[in-house]
Amino acid sequence: MKESIKKPVLAVGPFHPLQEEMEFFQLTVDGEIVTDIDVRISYNHRGIEKISETLQFDQVPYLVSRICGICSASHPLAYVQAVEEIAGITPPERALYVRTIINELERIHSHMLWVGLAGHFIGYDTVFMWAWKYREPVLDLLEEITGNRNNYGNVKIGGCREDVPNEIIGKMLKELDALEKKTDMLTKAVLDDPVLHARLKGVGILSYEDAVKYAVTGPTARGSGVAIDVRRDDPYAAYADLDWNVITQPEGDVFAKAVVRLLEVFESIKIIRQAAKKLPDGPIAVEVKEIPAGEAVGHTEAPRGETFHYVRSDGGNRPVRHKVRAPSFVNVPSFKASCIGEEIPDVTITLAAVDPCYSCTERLAVIDENNKIVHDYETLLKLSREKTAKMKKEML
Repeated sequence: MKESIKKPVLAVGPFHPLQEEMEFFQLTVDGEIVTDIDVRISYNHRGIEKISETLQFDQVPYLVSRICGICSASHPLAYVQAVEEIAGITPPERALYVRTIINELERIHSHMLWVGLAGHFIGYDTVFMWAWKYREPVLDLLEEITGNRNNYGNVKIGGCREDVPNEIIGKMLKELDALEKKTDMLTKAVLDDPVLHARLKGVGILSYEDAVKYAVTGPTARGSGVAIDVRRDDPYAAYADLDWNVITQPEGDVFAKAVVRLLEVFESIKIIRQAAKKLPDGPIAVEVKEIPAGEAVGHTEAPRGETFHYVRSDGGNRPVRHKVRAPSFVNVPSFKASCIGEEIPDVTITLAAVDPCYSCTERLAVIDENNKIVHDYETLLKLSREKTAKMKKEML
């Protein structure tokens, strides 16, 4: 009998120029064609969920804002909304509008950052310089409102810590007008460029069926024609009072994902304009004395898709369980559908096209001093289920 010949395996990562964070992809190749792909996560584990259990409820937003610098408004908001549901707290209307403005400014900042990096990855540094220059005024506005360009620390249980001053609304609207014109120029340049069409169209296709099968979310889903968006489907903050559209593209390729993000910038500008003009008077927070026992899930539409936080309280001043699921955790596995059959150079831009945040996918394995795995994934899953069952029994 002939010995079976093993196909060569190409390693991408844990460190790679196309990856801002540590992640490991093993590509099984047949010549230049990728025939299989294996994704290894958890090279950047920080123990966010466990640390959360050591902090008081009002300290946790500062922690979860650091899960991802580009989602440092959406993670705290998802957490806060879960705690507010447990406690039956309704934030003031002005706070809901302030939350909306901050989260949409962040979405613009995130999408423009991605567009710039995408241009850089394919050697189109003009797009990189344009996009990053245009997002600077957005970061300046975030800093003027919250004091920080990232990790804003603005949302809290019961409302917001910092208000949107009425005196900067005029400046904000003026900056948005300028950004809209520049983004329009950038979008037309991308849509009309034959080189980008040739490089990105038909590359890394994630079909509608596969998008549903892998439960992807955000622009990754909408780029495959799946019209889902938490802001519309389960409105929070002030989104239900505002007029905007869910952007989709049917093709599912890398180009479609780029188009979705660029067009979503215009929708974010539309949302912020309305929120700024309708910003109601009044306080931005209510007093919160205690958090009763209970559990809830809060979710938001982060720039990359749905983020949700599960929080359980036993009536003390700290969460006894805090579970985070970021959009990258479901978007990353879709590479199994979009990368197999592609050429090696196309796989790397397909990996970047979902805008993965690898820190958001952190999961834990316990090893001893000899690097032997003590608790593998299945063991940790079993321990987690046992702890959940024990807590459930104690609360009944």
